[in-house]
Amino acid sequence: MSATADHAEERTNLAGRLGFEPNQVVQEIGYDDDVELELREGIEATIGGELVDEEYDDVADAVVLWFRDEDGDLTDALVDAIGLIEDGGTVWLMTPKTGRDGYVEPSDVSDAAQTAGLSQTKSISVGKDWTGTRLVTPKAAKTKR
Repeated sequence: MSATADHAEERTNLAGRLGFEPNQVVQEIGYDDDVELELREGIEATIGGELVDEEYDDVADAVVLWFRDEDGDLTDALVDAIGLIEDGGTVWLMTPKTGRDGYVEPSDVSDAAQTAGLSQTKSISVGKDWTGTRLVTPKAAKTKR
């Protein structure tokens, strides 16, 4: 196996570890030139297509939200992110690591997620400069008959 194939497998495996699956629609919000390109490529390889952008107006299976401290109000960004996501869907909040420009305090992430009605489940390093925090939307309540 070539070094390139090993590298591609590593990117794909990270996307798989994050829970992305083939044929999912994944919306990306907050893209800029500082994002983790290898992670994006791995997600696209795993889902078998391109990430959809902020203008996408149909239901998505998951959202990747790149957020930096100077990007405004995190609660508002999370509420917007879950507007078109499936019940029980996942938001991967990507924030700069400690010491990087745009670092977001973990307590701010926790407070914003709770206010937006999301549950924080885990955090993982997703590259040299970024940490990913998995936030899940509540599943729709089942009605009794």
